[in-house]
Amino acid sequence: MLMASLEKMVIEPQTSATACVIWLHGLGDSGAGFVPVVPVLGLAAAHSIRFIFPHAPEQAVTINGGFVMRSWYDIKSMDLHDRADIQGVMASEQAIRQLVVDQINSGIPANKIVLAGFSQGGVMSLFTGLRFEQQLAGIMALSCYLPGGDKLPEQLAEANRTTPILQNHGEQDDVVPMFAGKMANDALIAQNYQSIWKTYPMAHSVLPNQLVDIGQWLQQVLK
Repeated sequence: MLMASLEKMVIEPQTSATACVIWLHGLGDSGAGFVPVVPVLGLAAAHSIRFIFPHAPEQAVTINGGFVMRSWYDIKSMDLHDRADIQGVMASEQAIRQLVVDQINSGIPANKIVLAGFSQGGVMSLFTGLRFEQQLAGIMALSCYLPGGDKLPEQLAEANRTTPILQNHGEQDDVVPMFAGKMANDALIAQNYQSIWKTYPMAHSVLPNQLVDIGQWLQQVLK
């Protein structure tokens, strides 16, 4: 299944971009949903990070009665081990990889690129980042899970074995239960990945103080 190039929103820094964050939204949202987080991250005014917010393609989602919405893949059931349509995951992976490659071709090296995502977007940032053949600056996975539940993806890339990973989850998340995110973290730690796990007193969302913490992490991995 080939996917057309993803439409996207791009926020350029005031100076020439030397780094990039590709931030993937959740089910039913669009890239515009996370554009407002950039000023809340607490980055230095002279930062040189380009932010890219792609829009997932529109497709029918089984658990929502087949309703068509922006989605990185079909969600077939609430069973964590059979939740994500893996063919859809892999199709989106190819489109997201192309975004990363486009940035590399524009002059930003892979080790200055962070792949980030929330919910479904976090699933995709983990899956794509762990399998990408060049070392990334970081992988951020917010309020999400692994497509394989407690199993890491196949064909993991050695290049990203030591890449910093940030996992955040809401303690009152009723959309993606916190144990699903912790299951992903346990799988990563068991394979010696460098993943930071942090929870916040929130539902399926992000908080201002969390975004400040994320901004500090971004500045650390992109310095």
